[in-house]
Amino acid sequence: MTHKSDAVNGGRVLDEGADLSYWRTHTQISLQPVAAPSILGLFGFAASTFMVAAHLAGWYGDDSTTPLVLFPFAVMFGGVAQFLAGMWSYRARDGLATAMHGMWGSFWLAYGLYNLLIATKVVPAPAASHAAQVTFGYWFIVLGAITWVGALAAMAANAALTSVLVTLAGGVTLLAIGWVASMKFLVPIGGIVLVASAALAFYTASAMMLHSTFGRPVLPVGKPRKEVRSGIQYEFGEPGVKVGQ
Repeated sequence: MTHKSDAVNGGRVLDEGADLSYWRTHTQISLQPVAAPSILGLFGFAASTFMVAAHLAGWYGDDSTTPLVLFPFAVMFGGVAQFLAGMWSYRARDGLATAMHGMWGSFWLAYGLYNLLIATKVVPAPAASHAAQVTFGYWFIVLGAITWVGALAAMAANAALTSVLVTLAGGVTLLAIGWVASMKFLVPIGGIVLVASAALAFYTASAMMLHSTFGRPVLPVGKPRKEVRSGIQYEFGEPGVKVGQ
């Protein structure tokens, strides 16, 4: 679909304040519908985060064999699935989902690679090296900063997604402090908070999937009431384009 910010009618340029009836009679709409990408992204995030967070909380595993077992799971569920969801969110014109899934998908790919390098003794684990611990903690400073902004943006979407990102940002903030400041008692607490985020992500993805299949809300997500706008979104300069999921 092509679009011009100014339309020409009989040699006269129509500015933004002109009557929109011209658009209504001259707009062609070509739809390329996609399923909500965040269903895949949130399920991938929930699975990978639960597995890793439960390990950080001390519920299972050790520092020698567990990283190698987590490597393929983190890469595929958290990395590939979520990164693809981020790119499909771009097609759906969902800026928040593009940022969150794209960023966290990239993180999980890096995290999986790091665990592979730990398991093969190429690099030290955070528990085995203070320098590695502090450096790894800085990963989560960056992740936390971006996720807090995402949580703020999610308040305009729905309460369920906001709760996912708030607990996620809170958990990674605790991990960042725990590793950078050598306050290791915060690491298992951060892991438990991340388990809560994974559970909320599972709920949110389930609500979106059930809504998609039943054609109506089944599980509440706390979506705020919004003013109903025309399907032809002139104010964004995108006539005929649906924004978001």
